[in-house]
Amino acid sequence: MVEFFIRRPIFATVCALLIILAGLVSIPTLPIAQFPTLAPPQITVLSNYIGASAQVVETAVTIPLEQQINGAQGLKYLSSSSGNDGTSQIIATFDLNRNPDLAAVDVQNRVNIAMGRLPAEVKQTGVTVIKSAANFVFGAAVYSDNGRYDTAFISNYLDVYVRDSLKRVKGVADCFIFGERRFAMRLWLDPVRVASRGLTASDIVNALREQNVQVAAGQVGQQPAPSGQAFQISVRAVGRLSEPGEFENIIIKATPDTAVRLRDVGRVELGAEDYASSMQFNGQDAVGMGITQLSDANALEVDR
Repeated sequence: MVEFFIRRPIFATVCALLIILAGLVSIPTLPIAQFPTLAPPQITVLSNYIGASAQVVETAVTIPLEQQINGAQGLKYLSSSSGNDGTSQIIATFDLNRNPDLAAVDVQNRVNIAMGRLPAEVKQTGVTVIKSAANFVFGAAVYSDNGRYDTAFISNYLDVYVRDSLKRVKGVADCFIFGERRFAMRLWLDPVRVASRGLTASDIVNALREQNVQVAAGQVGQQPAPSGQAFQISVRAVGRLSEPGEFENIIIKATPDTAVRLRDVGRVELGAEDYASSMQFNGQDAVGMGITQLSDANALEVDR
């Protein structure tokens, strides 16, 4: 082979020029990073079982998901963690030659199959499948200098106005919020008052599910109707509740003489969904953000 090119210097020069041109053309399309990722592709599965301990999360959520994900094409190994805050994280590591997009689709299909074995609370919050690099490409702390805004306001502002915008940036896989304080209605029950009225926590949960729902109330004058019916009007019923006072008026138990409302056995306040984690920056309460990039993204462009 060497002798072939030595005897044909012009042909060798043309081949070298073609290789150089091919390299110049492909440079703009190559992903760039200060420290390129050499690790195999990973797919992360995230879920949350609110109020459950680490042992319950592992038994009810993590293990069923692992059993279903195991056996995916090109899967090398699984690693998982279950926290006392109800979180479950499973990281599936695949062979280097496995297409990350196809791996993510395979894992998502297997997660959908396992959904029937998960608790109802996990189904309501959902299970997230993420295709991303293992490390964060960008991080920031957000706080109020003068203390005008608390962490709950900042967290929900980032969740509503910032997170989705960042996730639409080219090359961004996902955006995480640390110390998140997502708004939620918190019900504080007095166990003595609950027991004195012959109630249990399950009775209150069932009342909330029945009376805090969005329903289709139907229409007035809908067909079939009398021949003289001239109008058809949609009925709008009060659906999901949004104010603490509305939750306090939920009827837990009714008798011919009286009705037990939620305010009779506890109190309701607008607070955070979870207080399990918190963050401080420069001595002030803050909310953190972290961004992960797609495995084939340009880290320099994502940082810009």
